[in-house]
Amino acid sequence: MTKSKKRPQPFPIIHKEECKSCNRCVISCKNNALELSKDLNESGYNYVVYKGKGCNGCGDCYYTCPEPLAVEIHIPKRKKLKKEE
Repeated sequence: MTKSKKRPQPFPIIHKEECKSCNRCVISCKNNALELSKDLNESGYNYVVYKGKGCNGCGDCYYTCPEPLAVEIHIPKRKKLKKEE
């Protein structure tokens, strides 16, 4: 038997200095994984932050964001399991 390892989950990276607080990514997230921060970025906007769970890697936040390079979605590469002989 092999040990069951937890698969790495996708996650968004929000570049806070690029975020203009339009809230589109928060609204588009079906899993409620994003929220507006109470802190301000250098431009004076409440930037979006990832809550730390709930991302499924769908990319809705990325595609709805009007700011280029403000949102990245990281989807961890799956490791191939070796067959036991």
